[in-house]
Amino acid sequence: MAKQRCQIIAPVSLLLLGILAILLLAITTDDVREPPDYMYGIVLDAGSSHTAMYVYKWPADKQNGTGIVTQHSECHVKGGGISSYAKQRGSAGHSLETCLNQATTDIPKSRHHLTPVYLGATAGMRLLNISDPTESEQIMAEVGQKIRSYPFSFRGAAILSGREEGAYGWVTVNYLLENFIKYGFVGRWLWPGKETVGALDFGGASTQITFVTQEAVEDEANRMTLRLYGQEYTLYTHSFLCYGRDQVLRRLLAHLIQSQGYGNSVSHPCYPSDHSVSLKLEKVFDSPCTARQRPASYDGQSVLSVQGTGHYEHCLGNVSQIFSFSGCSFSRCSFDGVFQPGLSGGFMAFSAFFYIHSFLQRTTGITVTSPSLLQEAARTVCNMSFEEMLEKAPDQKSRLQDYCAASVFVQVLMLRGYGFDEISFPRISFQKKAGDTSVGWALGYMLTLSSLLPAEGMAMRKALRPEAWISLLFLFACLLLAALAYLLANAFRGNKGGGDVI
Repeated sequence: MAKQRCQIIAPVSLLLLGILAILLLAITTDDVREPPDYMYGIVLDAGSSHTAMYVYKWPADKQNGTGIVTQHSECHVKGGGISSYAKQRGSAGHSLETCLNQATTDIPKSRHHLTPVYLGATAGMRLLNISDPTESEQIMAEVGQKIRSYPFSFRGAAILSGREEGAYGWVTVNYLLENFIKYGFVGRWLWPGKETVGALDFGGASTQITFVTQEAVEDEANRMTLRLYGQEYTLYTHSFLCYGRDQVLRRLLAHLIQSQGYGNSVSHPCYPSDHSVSLKLEKVFDSPCTARQRPASYDGQSVLSVQGTGHYEHCLGNVSQIFSFSGCSFSRCSFDGVFQPGLSGGFMAFSAFFYIHSFLQRTTGITVTSPSLLQEAARTVCNMSFEEMLEKAPDQKSRLQDYCAASVFVQVLMLRGYGFDEISFPRISFQKKAGDTSVGWALGYMLTLSSLLPAEGMAMRKALRPEAWISLLFLFACLLLAALAYLLANAFRGNKGGGDVI
């Protein structure tokens, strides 16, 4: 009988030990461990037309030197960009208060002092830095002082170079598409081995193109290397200053004024034929981008009358003259003598590209997926009257006059400038957001800078806490002692019973 009991208890004990081992493994996996604490970061995107604040968060641990960052919240500052507050002491810093106040509630108070804040200014401030370096320095000092007054960890306010703006936009796009890293079904972050896509950004004062290329980058100024999630990427990137939407509209009007003899009135082929406006000359010539067309002496307060003529071909001809397609010291160029290798892979177009693409579809019914459709949509918009556009897009009333010029500019930039054709153009995706995250350079900036932040090691996050280990060892010891006592008791009873028989 005792032998039978021993035969039963042995496998039972092994079963208990097996269950204990399974529980131990389950507790040490990522799926059941306590959620990691989050770190937070703030990026203020000080663009040429407005400022946006993005709050990001990521687990306290990191993957191969780069945090797993997601957008937590966002806030858009009312009014113009910080460069618009030139000569207005304190106004640039004051404009940020509403969004910074929101950040104090969006981020847990216990994390305030650990939350880094970065302000990156782009083409608007680059232009101001060209025209008035002293005023540019003053504004950057003011916004820095304002941010320091909040309970966060201020890490600096800087004017980004065009190359940085383009590269960080590329990082954002590919991160959101999970081309760098993704969460696998096995519960681990994995490198997906996917090809990256290029980034096309179109802001108020500049436009950027960035993509990975296998060709040699002949101009080192257009070459940038980034390392993310253990992988190294070599990029071609270029930022065209004065080719942003707002500055292009200024340059076009300055070109028309110059070509028509600097009179008090001008005909505008890109404006609807039933539309006219009056504006002060300073709105045209008060920019480094229009310095070459600016008359030697003029009164910025003088009023200019602009009458639309709504003529697509004439609009196309005048917009094309903003570009220079002659002269190239490299094997190939896009325009203005700037080197560009052959296009490769897919692209994501965002910022003003998205809004123009969306407007064309809304007003013409044409979904722009090819060069011919882009030309057809631009022609259709340029031939519309102001009233026709207003009927289709009443919420865009203040911008309607500019959509013909902007659409034609995108046509010339993409097809003749960058060289997109019937094969490469359909591979462009026009997007504003990916999921709940805005597409732009700010997330890429935060992703790159997060590698400098303190983080807990992966091994520590996956290990059990000391108190958990003690509890498990105590339980294991108790089970062993109980099993041993049970075996000894049965063996003793078996021996005793055997003596009586003998």
